Amino acid sequence: MKIDAHQHFWNPARGDYGWMPEDNKILYRSYLQHDLEPYLKKLEIDKTILVQAAPSIEETEYLLGLADSSSFVAGVVGWINFENPNDYAQLERLSKHPKFVGVRPMVQDIPDRNWVLRKDIKWAFDAIEELDLTFDALGFPQHLEKFQKCLLKHKEMRTVIDHFMKPQIVDHSEDNFKFWADGISALAEDTSAYIKFSGLITEASEEWTIDALQPYVEHILREFGASRMLWGSDWPVCRLRAEYDVWHGAASELTAHLSSTDKANVFGQNAITAYKLLV
Repeated sequence: MKIDAHQHFWNPARGDYGWMPEDNKILYRSYLQHDLEPYLKKLEIDKTILVQAAPSIEETEYLLGLADSSSFVAGVVGWINFENPNDYAQLERLSKHPKFVGVRPMVQDIPDRNWVLRKDIKWAFDAIEELDLTFDALGFPQHLEKFQKCLLKHKEMRTVIDHFMKPQIVDHSEDNFKFWADGISALAEDTSAYIKFSGLITEASEEWTIDALQPYVEHILREFGASRMLWGSDWPVCRLRAEYDVWHGAASELTAHLSSTDKANVFGQNAITAYKLLV
């Protein structure tokens, strides 16, 4: 089974996508099932993980509604307010939906770099463990150490690191790469987290190449291994650099040397395990 472990649907008219620039013709438009389905059929991708893109429970409800009407959506990663302990009730309610698999706070947009270590949000990580959900970690290289410390406090929590933690591919330098690589190595060694093979081309230049991405993929494979890496399209965000099938082709080329078992893990099985999908 082939699974896209990270895609989005949205409708800007809903009004809760504060990060989305209204003058961006690629992003600022509606993206729904009929836009994605042709790519899934072309590439024989069976299922997807639909991931939140707005910091609101209302959007999570919206995504679950879309998932209910989409045979190919196997799971939804939603959102709750970690700063409001009363949202435990919301998380407990959402967890009863068969396609609700986890939550993702938008840490990359939070000014406080130490946010994941705050004592007042610990209840949310405890609840994720208790309810047997998955935590999606969204951040930048400067968050790697913070996430490592957080996950060491919650060793039983299933965690997926989004987008290789967004390395600075467009500003590639020896120092930038080493800072990112060292943080990745520590996370891989000290935690049981999975990591998403996604979002790389949007961290690269408009003239991105396979060669520019390769050192990052090689490092992840060396540290996390193919048993803890899962491919995602990050569609439609990927359209800022390439269409869905072009990114899938690049990812396939970057993993062409893997065994058939490892490829099956990266492009499907690991997503089933990380999110406990009912497929």
